[in-house]
Amino acid sequence: MASQSDQPAAKAGPSRKLGSLHMVWRFASRYPLQLVIAAVALCIAALATLAIPYQFKAMIDSGFIAGGGDVAPHFRLFYVIVGVLALATALRFYFVSWLGERTVADIRRAVQRNLLRLAPGFFEENRPSEIASRMTADTAIIEQVVGTTVSVALRNMVMGIGGIAYLFSLSPKLTAGILLGIPVIILPIVLLGRRLQKVSRASQDRVADIGATTAEQMGAMKIVQAFGQEEREAARFASAVEANFVTAKRRIRLRAIITATVIGLLFGAITTLLWYGAEGVAQGTITGGTIAAFVLTGGLVAGAFGALTEVYGDLLRAAGAAERLSELLNAGTTIAAPAHPRPFPDPPTGALEFRGVEFRYPTRPDAPALHDFSLTIRPRETVAIVGPSGAGKSTLFQLAERFYDPQAGQVLLDEVPLVDADPADIRARIAMVPQETVIFAASARDNLRYGNWDASDDELWDAARAANAEEFLRKLPQGLDTFMGEGGARLSGGQRQRVAIARALLRRAPLLLLDEATSALDAESERLVQDALETLMHDRTTVVIAHRLATVRAADRIIVMDEGRIVEEGRHDDLVAADGLYARLARLQFQDSLAPA
Repeated sequence: MASQSDQPAAKAGPSRKLGSLHMVWRFASRYPLQLVIAAVALCIAALATLAIPYQFKAMIDSGFIAGGGDVAPHFRLFYVIVGVLALATALRFYFVSWLGERTVADIRRAVQRNLLRLAPGFFEENRPSEIASRMTADTAIIEQVVGTTVSVALRNMVMGIGGIAYLFSLSPKLTAGILLGIPVIILPIVLLGRRLQKVSRASQDRVADIGATTAEQMGAMKIVQAFGQEEREAARFASAVEANFVTAKRRIRLRAIITATVIGLLFGAITTLLWYGAEGVAQGTITGGTIAAFVLTGGLVAGAFGALTEVYGDLLRAAGAAERLSELLNAGTTIAAPAHPRPFPDPPTGALEFRGVEFRYPTRPDAPALHDFSLTIRPRETVAIVGPSGAGKSTLFQLAERFYDPQAGQVLLDEVPLVDADPADIRARIAMVPQETVIFAASARDNLRYGNWDASDDELWDAARAANAEEFLRKLPQGLDTFMGEGGARLSGGQRQRVAIARALLRRAPLLLLDEATSALDAESERLVQDALETLMHDRTTVVIAHRLATVRAADRIIVMDEGRIVEEGRHDDLVAADGLYARLARLQFQDSLAPA
């Protein structure tokens, strides 16, 4: 059941230009005190900078030109101005940098929190590696803009406006000539800036592609090397890098054109005006101090407006980054708690029921995963689900956990429709051992207590013992405090699976979902873990997806699925005798175990 909010973030509508930065302002404005201090310090620093040409004019007119007067007071005042400028600049740098770091930290936290509540369908349509790139590369751009670029832009605006005001006080005629040239300067910024915005967004997309390709290749390095595909992967990465470089060249070229156009027009205009000013000095209509101050202030104003052209390019890049992050921040989920969630009965029983379920994955809308599927699993019953690949077995677990909602029909837990319940309450009643074991880059203790974060060490060891994991965990260098490595790199496949089983044991949930729970174990470990699982399943409703015959034989019922439907149901011996799909699968997979139990 995909909604508009679950559509791929990369396919968003046209860029919203600098309006996309509103999201950044929303986070930055949470810290008004720091904003005020930074703004005041920025204004003081800008005004102190403009005070330098003013004092220079006074020194020339009253000191040097006026007949060798005492210039010492002017230089002492210069020291004061420099001191104020240094202190204000330091304060501006600290508070603006603090705002940049704090804003980006808050954006990352908000985006991550929203990602954690999204349905798995969102991550089928949006690559996690590309999302990770947005959380790093895009936030780095925003951090630069908030912590540096915005400050530079505001400082240059204050200096530009203040400088023009001072220039008017020096020579209204010359200043009017400068102002007449401003529209000529702004026009190329507007026209070329629109193109730069689109190219900046495309550049960020290419950077994300590089990050996604890198993450994918590093995660599959053993497969890459085992199949001798190093050259192909290098070529694929090079292609992504070159695509980024081509886009970056377009962005750089546009920014260079904007910068050259603006600076050429601005300084050309100032040079022309200063020429007329120099003639005024020669004619005695302007003092030497005035023209000196006009030159210095004009240079500051020119530099300020020239810097704004580059700032504008940075703001456009940040707008693209903010837009991409906003898409993640504003992405909605189809799996959410209703306004008034229906409570589950207490005590829980773990009864699970599917009623006329129709389901298609969002990424495969033309291929039904379940069709008119109905199944009732009674409290404390053990049901084995078997069938060929693609039959819909794992889909049952996805729906039971309410990672997805069916397009039709209902899924009920303890007689409560899942769509009427809070997803957190649903999952609190379920323990799951997935087919692909997930071990976090953390300690063994943290990996175990993921099933129950409040579990004591004694409870952890009890669960590890039941899952046949105690022996190898005690042999780890630091015991439960041993770091497991990325993806559990310090453990074998069977050891990782046993940690996952211990994690599920700690969950103490009434409904247990086992997806190939013993698939990665050797024969001896499987026997010991199977004993532990049988003890665990005794007081719990258990649904098992398994190809191992031992688990199938122990089940109260075996459900045989094919193409999203139930095609057979019964116990092992009866299904073998019926000589249907189950018997064919048994002959293929369990050739040594077909004799009746």
